[in-house]
Amino acid sequence: MATTLRIKDHWAETRLFNARVIIASVLALGLTGMVVGRLTQLQIFDYEYFSAQSQGNRIRVQPVPPIRGLIYDRNGIVLAENQPSYQLELTPEQVPDIDETLHRLMGIGLIDPDQLDELTDLIKSHRRFDSIPIRQRLSDEEIARFAVDRPRYPGVEIHARLSRNYPYGAAVAHALGYVGGINAADLKSIDSVDYAGTSLIGKISLERNYESYLHGNVGHENVLVNAHGRTMQSLDLEPAVPGGDLVLTIDIEAQMAAYEALNNRRGAVVAIDPNNGEVLVFASSPAFDPNAISAGLSRAEYASLQQDPDLPLFNRALRGSYPPGSTIKPIIALAALHFDAVDPDEETYCGGYYTLPRSTHRYRDWKRQGHGLMNMHDAIEQSCDVYFYQLARKLGIDRMSVFLKSFGLGSQTGIDVSGENSGLVPSREWKRRAFRKREDQVWFPGETIIAGIGQGYLLTTPLQLAHATATIAARGQRYRPKLLRERTDPVTGEIRRVEPEALEPVAVTDDEQWDRIISGMNAVVQGKRGTARAIGRDAPFLMAGKSGTAQLFTIAQDAEYDSEEVDERKKDHALFIAFAPLENPQIAVAVIIENGESGSRTAAPIARKVIDTFLRTRL
Repeated sequence: MATTLRIKDHWAETRLFNARVIIASVLALGLTGMVVGRLTQLQIFDYEYFSAQSQGNRIRVQPVPPIRGLIYDRNGIVLAENQPSYQLELTPEQVPDIDETLHRLMGIGLIDPDQLDELTDLIKSHRRFDSIPIRQRLSDEEIARFAVDRPRYPGVEIHARLSRNYPYGAAVAHALGYVGGINAADLKSIDSVDYAGTSLIGKISLERNYESYLHGNVGHENVLVNAHGRTMQSLDLEPAVPGGDLVLTIDIEAQMAAYEALNNRRGAVVAIDPNNGEVLVFASSPAFDPNAISAGLSRAEYASLQQDPDLPLFNRALRGSYPPGSTIKPIIALAALHFDAVDPDEETYCGGYYTLPRSTHRYRDWKRQGHGLMNMHDAIEQSCDVYFYQLARKLGIDRMSVFLKSFGLGSQTGIDVSGENSGLVPSREWKRRAFRKREDQVWFPGETIIAGIGQGYLLTTPLQLAHATATIAARGQRYRPKLLRERTDPVTGEIRRVEPEALEPVAVTDDEQWDRIISGMNAVVQGKRGTARAIGRDAPFLMAGKSGTAQLFTIAQDAEYDSEEVDERKKDHALFIAFAPLENPQIAVAVIIENGESGSRTAAPIARKVIDTFLRTRL
């Protein structure tokens, strides 16, 4: 069998190779052209766009927090200021493990264990590129402790900030309030853009009510940063607009006198200028240290304040409700004159108790043996209960209710601080609604009797009582109480005065009727038999006042009040109202001491001290 030999085709292989080279060259040239074209696009046509993008990676816009406005008293004394301090801030996007970082900070004592959950929620509620304050007002020791381990905490920095300081501490706590760290709840009610870079916000009282004015407007700064996010250079700045300053009506010397006289006892002092409604003193005791709360209390420390039986966080001046006791007797007497229900010169016998017709129940006088014959002047001076039991019966609850309300009792005064209690002035209609009574069971004569001496359902706040006292001093003219006197525009520096707001006056236009009431109140402190004559003996000015004692529980008909056997928190409240000078009143004061028992012995000296302090430089 013959074998066929195949001869290699050299020319065919050469043609195939050349074809492949050509195809490869074309592809290579094409790809090279694409690369060159893309480079041309990037380097020439898109240069400006990508240059800007590159700069954007190096330039960071960061907020510039505004300086919070200051708060002054009426004489220009600083009540709330800003002081430099250091705080620890965390930027989430720069922290590899937030939980681990927080636990490490807790391990070196910079974070309280009780605050861990709250801080976690706070961090989650912010944007990841925000710098979030997690600890305020670091001490030098804490700063040094952090600096030693600084490399272990990427994304955590110490920044110099301004913190709030209250030079007079607890004495002004309930009037001014305090600022605190912005929490998750605050973020729901504020614009996060407006508060960028801000770590503090007003929490209560004036700091809260005027937050938008005190805060100011945030600014912005473009800064050059390195690859690690650290600021290298400031490029341009849009400065923040500082918050406006507030000038209050408070007189800090009188305020301090009131707070020191309260001596940490449960109670309140409110003083008002009868001529314009300016609140001169607004003190509640016991109080709290606003500086400690602003710095950040631990959960345990704040819980301790909340659980304190003396309620230091409770604003008694604004929210405390107390029976006014005998302090309303001048108003009841004026009502009787206004409605022509009594002859003020007619004498009534006080034998130590009063009984309603066809009743054996005795409504006792505070003076067991009675006062004897009493006219209106004597009854106010000596605070005769029996006289006012009879006045109350002659007036009736309907007329008493209407007249007491005309002095602002039983409703909010409208002061420029939120949270005010409205108190209570009872009426037939109120009781029917409150107790769902039938018409024939709505109101009883005995309830009218005790209302005449400020007991029963009647409740007032110290602020309302001071407002009513100022109304007596101004002979019926009423002004809305206010704590803000002036505000300063942060941009122009213009001072804007807050003008007095007149309210509907009391409908008593007979000067003689006012003279009788005020004369009786003058005799209380400077008469021979006045219940508070001890505080008026050496006064360099004439003044008017009225003491009161509010009973907290009913004493059996055959029993006597024994102070030593009564639990301390069930003892009578002590009250006192006053205004001075008599001929040209400039200050009206209301003092309430819980469980203080005697208005003339416990509350009256405090009122005298406040009046003396305020008038010392004005007479």
